Amino acid sequence: MSQTRTSASSTSASSMPASSMKQAVMKQEAFIARHAAEWTEFEAWLVARGDGPREARSRQRQWQGLRDEDVPARYRRLCQQLALARSRGYSPQVVERLQALTQRGHAVFYRAPPPQWRRALEFFLADFPRLVRAQRGCLLAALLLFVVPLVGSFVAVRISPELIYSVYEPGAVSGMEAMYDPADPQRKLGRESGDDLAMFGFYVMNNVSIALRTFASGLIAGVGTIFVLIMNGLMIGSVAGHLQGVGHGDPFWRFVAGHSAPELTAIVLAGAAGLRIGLDLVAPGRRRRVDALIEGGKVGAKLCLGIFAMLVFAAFVEAFWSSIGWIPAMVKYTVGGVLWAITLTWLAMGGRGGSAYAALPRDPLSARPSMAGPERGGSAYAALPRDPLSARPSMAGPERDDPKPAASRQGRQRDASQ
Repeated sequence: MSQTRTSASSTSASSMPASSMKQAVMKQEAFIARHAAEWTEFEAWLVARGDGPREARSRQRQWQGLRDEDVPARYRRLCQQLALARSRGYSPQVVERLQALTQRGHAVFYRAPPPQWRRALEFFLADFPRLVRAQRGCLLAALLLFVVPLVGSFVAVRISPELIYSVYEPGAVSGMEAMYDPADPQRKLGRESGDDLAMFGFYVMNNVSIALRTFASGLIAGVGTIFVLIMNGLMIGSVAGHLQGVGHGDPFWRFVAGHSAPELTAIVLAGAAGLRIGLDLVAPGRRRRVDALIEGGKVGAKLCLGIFAMLVFAAFVEAFWSSIGWIPAMVKYTVGGVLWAITLTWLAMGGRGGSAYAALPRDPLSARPSMAGPERGGSAYAALPRDPLSARPSMAGPERDDPKPAASRQGRQRDASQ
């Protein structure tokens, strides 16, 4: 039976008019000539960017080929070209090449997600610093709202010491003087009582509550965040100015030197996140106000994850290192300087190398890059029918769902007419 079908097929192929065969060959050649450059460009991206993401980090700035953000649309187009080549019965060489490219692209986009610990590490080392730098405008505003009142109140209290009582009650001022009394070098700095572990829990709760208030108060059109930042700056600056004036400056500076870098930086970042929400609420631009608020909330939530980790680390340093009174001041200041350098370098340089997919929008629920196209915001495969028995999209889909511009559709229609 199979021999009969084969002979029938051969007879049918041999009986095809020469003009039809010539037309089919010309159509295939025109198809290859039109799209070969795209295939070569996509293959070069797979070699340089997709197949070796680690190597791609070092060559990211020198890469001059297909942009990462254009890859999802190019992959959709490649899938449709494969479907077209199969439906027209093009030569096996053309079909096999397109099939190999689509399979390699599928393997890159849908590779197995990394372990949870690796995803968390990537977030803190790369994604979080990039997210912070993306909010540089709000970050600068939050920094000024915090630092200017801090420096101003410090100078004001040094000039007029009685101003401390306009910020704190007399009993609170006396308690702070006792906590940083240089006459008792064996005393735990910065606390009246409590062991290290108990104080660690207290510091975590206290620091996180301050950061949460700073962030959440941005929902009041950003006014709440502005108020919290200014008040925190005034309180810290006035305390520092008063203790410096009464001769308790050395214990105070030795105490705050260690944990000031992660703690103060986290407070400023929380203020930047709050200002971001307030700005999205007041000036949503062309977006609906609720959509702008949701987007700002997502950014703020990611920032809060990193801020929480910074505050936990700051509480650990504050409880188990900063409170030790017998360590020399030079050692305390050296450790503090190292922590400041690490914190600033991490936020300024973290994630700058990027991964091969750094430019692609990411799905927050997945480690894989989101294939959302720029036109619709849907999946890269939204235009392709799915094969329910395979992880790959069906390649038999028509071209009518292609989200490419109308000019591209007209170009494919010319292919079909040739």
